[in-house]
Amino acid sequence: QVQLVESGGGLVQAGGSLRLSCAFSGRTFSSNTMGWFRQAPGKEREFLTAISWSGGNIYYADSVKGRFTISRDNAKNTVYLQMNSLKPEDTAVYYCAADTRNPHSDYVEDAYRYLEVWGQGTLVTVSS
Repeated sequence: QVQLVESGGGLVQAGGSLRLSCAFSGRTFSSNTMGWFRQAPGKEREFLTAISWSGGNIYYADSVKGRFTISRDNAKNTVYLQMNSLKPEDTAVYYCAADTRNPHSDYVEDAYRYLEVWGQGTLVTVSS
C-alpha cells in the first residue's frame, strides 16, 4: 500500500521561502507521476504542479509558475516543492499525490485526473 508523508510546512513571512518534502513508500516510486495540490480555508483544492516519472515533463499552474519548483529524487523516494517569493494568498494546506495506476506515463498537465493517492497534508502559513 502506497503511503505519502509530507513535511516542511510552517510559518514564513511574505517574500520568504519554504521547501516541502513528500516521502513515498510502499511501491516503486520511480514509476509514478507525482503532484502537489493545496487547499486554502473556504476554497476548493487547487492543482499546482506535477512531475512525470522520469522528471522530464513538468507542469505548473499559472498561480505558482516562476515561484514554485517541483523536483524528485528517485533514489530517495521523495518529491519536493520549493516555494519562493511566498505571498499571504499561498497560505493553505499542501498535499502531495501520486498516480499509482499509470506507470511510466509522461502526462502532467492533466495529471490531476489521475493522482489518486494522497498524503495527510502540511500547513503553510504566510504572514504579511
